[in-house]
Amino acid sequence: MDTRPLGTNGPEVSVVCLGAWPLGGGMGAIPDEQAIAAIHAALDVGMTFIDTAEGYRTSESVLGKGLQGRRHEAFLATKLSGDHSPEHIKQAIENSLTSLGTDYVDLYQLHSPNPRWPIQDTMDELLKLQEQGKIRYIGVSNFSGEQHREAAAHGPINSSQPRYNMLFRGAEDSVLPACIELGIGVMAHSPLAKGILTGKYKPGHQFPVEDERSDHFVFREGRAERAWEIVPELQIWAADHGHDLVQLAIAWTLAHPSMASCIAGAKTAEHVLHNASAADWQLSESDMLELDDILAPVNLGS
Repeated sequence: MDTRPLGTNGPEVSVVCLGAWPLGGGMGAIPDEQAIAAIHAALDVGMTFIDTAEGYRTSESVLGKGLQGRRHEAFLATKLSGDHSPEHIKQAIENSLTSLGTDYVDLYQLHSPNPRWPIQDTMDELLKLQEQGKIRYIGVSNFSGEQHREAAAHGPINSSQPRYNMLFRGAEDSVLPACIELGIGVMAHSPLAKGILTGKYKPGHQFPVEDERSDHFVFREGRAERAWEIVPELQIWAADHGHDLVQLAIAWTLAHPSMASCIAGAKTAEHVLHNASAADWQLSESDMLELDDILAPVNLGS
């Protein structure tokens, strides 16, 4: 699989990243054996960039099992999901290292901004972890354009993880331009818009209560209904070009000049391999213009 640098002069990472939220049961419980098979399939196909978080239920511990004997093959990213107090940061990284079965993580990210703690103090704590060798690179997630600038003023930021896909394009307004300006590599999350861009679900679909989507904002207030109006047209466009909607959603995200990698979640080895195949599809400028015409009626923001 192709790689791209994660930020200016940053490490090379696979252009499709394995999103490990589903592996921890975030979209319904799955057996550990199934999750481990998906992890191994990702490594085998060159999807060596793996993203998880402190708050992803059992995801870190499942990854720890799946990476036994293969930790050296992965560029492993996790996130600080709780508060940003020095005490919690110290405990959180130790918990993550223990769960993941490693003595360092390649990328440690702030899962979201937390204005209760000054960003300078938070960055100081992350830089200490970097000096101790417990983390290699620092990233942020769900930050605004200005919040990227504030964080970058206090230390090197290699990555940003915004919501970005064909339906939710709010990151184009300030976040992606800020990342280009600051030399921060973008790793987009939710490229499939929580499943809307798989074409698998229809209006009115009810998710099981253990699936986060049963009460996710994407499916409230008529958002999904607006999006489903153009899904059939996107499916036809993808089929006319020899692919399906999942591959189109990932390839479209990777076409943005800020993008280092696209985080694609998976529950099975088959899902992993299908997501990986999208890395071989490079959309042309004319392709993007045609898709813009289809997408024009629906922009659901951030």
